[in-house]
Amino acid sequence: MRIAGLEEILTGPPEEAAPLLLGSHLVSAVGGEVVRMRITEVEAYKGSEDPASHAYRGLTERNRSMFERPGTLYVYRSYGIHHCANTSAGPEGVGWGILIRGGQIIEGEHVARRRRAGRSDLADGPGKVCQALGIVGDHDGTYLLDGEPPLWLEHGERPELIVSTPRIGISKARELPWRFVTAISANA
Repeated sequence: MRIAGLEEILTGPPEEAAPLLLGSHLVSAVGGEVVRMRITEVEAYKGSEDPASHAYRGLTERNRSMFERPGTLYVYRSYGIHHCANTSAGPEGVGWGILIRGGQIIEGEHVARRRRAGRSDLADGPGKVCQALGIVGDHDGTYLLDGEPPLWLEHGERPELIVSTPRIGISKARELPWRFVTAISANA
């Protein structure tokens, strides 16, 4: 079962698709335990046009999933310590991607908390997202838009207020306003 709508969103340029991914749910059934996270923070990376992208220098064995069809999970280790998860975006073969930087656990909090060793900051960073959802390197290449375990994306309620900022945690092309975060209205 393909997830209609999300596939169309992810075929666009990552800087346009990334904010449209906010509010969607990343669902994990890793180990038979369901954890559902509302995506609240993402960053766009634009392949060969973006020196901060893992695909800047082209296709390699490590970044192969970024070049797959939109909605393919690209998992890598950051600083050799934490796994980070992206979804590929744009036309197949271009190496565009969207880093899932943060989210709010809305189902399976007890599982996420156990995976995060009881910490309260469950998914407020890309490494924490992977740990809370049980995402590891073996999940690299998983297609997220078929609605099938172990990992998939679902529609959610799109936030009313989105803030765009420069990307963080990188050393190149930091000035691009391609980090998108859900914001709470001052009237909320």
